[in-house]
Amino acid sequence: MTEIRVLVVEDDPRTAEAHGAYVERMPGFALAGIAHTAAEARRRLRDAAASGERIHLLLLDFSLPDGDGLSLCGELRASGLVVDVVAVTAERALDTVRRAVAVGVVQYLIKPFTFAAFAEKLEAYAAYAERMNQPVSALSQSEVDTAFSALRTSNAAGLPKGLSPQTLGGVEQLLATSERALSASEVAEILGLSRVTARRYLEFLTERGVATRAQRHGGKGRPEAEYSRG
Repeated sequence: MTEIRVLVVEDDPRTAEAHGAYVERMPGFALAGIAHTAAEARRRLRDAAASGERIHLLLLDFSLPDGDGLSLCGELRASGLVVDVVAVTAERALDTVRRAVAVGVVQYLIKPFTFAAFAEKLEAYAAYAERMNQPVSALSQSEVDTAFSALRTSNAAGLPKGLSPQTLGGVEQLLATSERALSASEVAEILGLSRVTARRYLEFLTERGVATRAQRHGGKGRPEAEYSRG
């Protein structure tokens, strides 16, 4: 999976545009469109499937003018449409959360939220999707556990959720000793991380001024970010 295509399903136009802009800020994600109703979401998913442009992820509000987002989730599952769902909602009642789990919602983001909280959820999903996109027909127990653990994050030593001081130190040391700038893919290969995980550590170091980011040009396809010691 080179890009995760995302459909924002949100009835409020301004909120929908804001969430769409958040998606476009996320490396590895592409905004597939915005739907303001359940009916429009169904149509866009069907059209995408028919054209071969699959939508991988819904950012789904539960309160829609023509239906309940949770009911839409169940309907999609029953119809065989394969799409993951991140709930983006103000609903926080225990029964609602239980129903969300029951219909396969993979992440739950309560409004209002910051871009940092949004990015954390999508990065965790990207790590999960990357592990589940392996070119094998079956996974071992440890591989399944690792894939699902990517959806869960925890605080460690004052760092953002999901970051460990040991791995952060390894990434920082690698940048400090490298004679050239490195991409997230190169860091991932050297340290045995997923590309998504490596990029998250690199972005954290960039935000702290420890690393600098530039665009690498000259290859085929889209320019790739590269990182060096700040």
